[in-house]
Amino acid sequence: MAVIHRTTMTPGKLELLAGWLPARPWYTGAGAPELARAGGFRLDDPQGEVGLEFMVVTDTSGQLPVSYHVPVTYRGAPLDGAEQALVGTSEHGVLGRRWVYDGAHDPVLLAQVLALFQGRAEPQDQNLSDTPDRTVTASRPGTGHPVITSATARDGAQGTTVTLATADRDGEETSSATLAVTRVLRPDPEDPSAGGAEAGGRITAGWRTPDGAVARGPFFVLTG
Repeated sequence: MAVIHRTTMTPGKLELLAGWLPARPWYTGAGAPELARAGGFRLDDPQGEVGLEFMVVTDTSGQLPVSYHVPVTYRGAPLDGAEQALVGTSEHGVLGRRWVYDGAHDPVLLAQVLALFQGRAEPQDQNLSDTPDRTVTASRPGTGHPVITSATARDGAQGTTVTLATADRDGEETSSATLAVTRVLRPDPEDPSAGGAEAGGRITAGWRTPDGAVARGPFFVLTG
């Protein structure tokens, strides 16, 4: 289980995201964001090397608040070939310099999201060590334990779409799938565990609205 260190990051996470968000095609604001933490969860890297966090931040700079889902990874060294996905670097009070990436472009995070769909990963509390987050639910499409052999992420105005190729444990290619990463979060009035006939599966979690209420909606949708 990942250990949550009670320490500082300089610059902080919100400061990094405030400088990064306006350049995203799915950012709906018109200027500099005013961000506040609004929720999220974590997953564990089985190798214990990469931090995996699924952050929700709410921007209150516009007429109406907007909540964004930003999966991020924290690495102790640069990720080869992922320069376009770098959010920034920060000095961690315990771990030293960390390279912070948009997790939709990080193969470790994508592998663990797939594992969560398959029931092989357990969501963890965002702020507490060794504490499962039972509020995060995943409907599980298909059977078996395919692994990702390639992933191509594309950012657009509606969010991020990741095209996945998977193989079985013997290395035989099995199928392709599309992972939609929700960026602008909206409450889902439907049963989050149902997934919907059009969806192969979804990961649903909650976040806090500015008035203190708890909203829930899909963070990821997997099809194919």
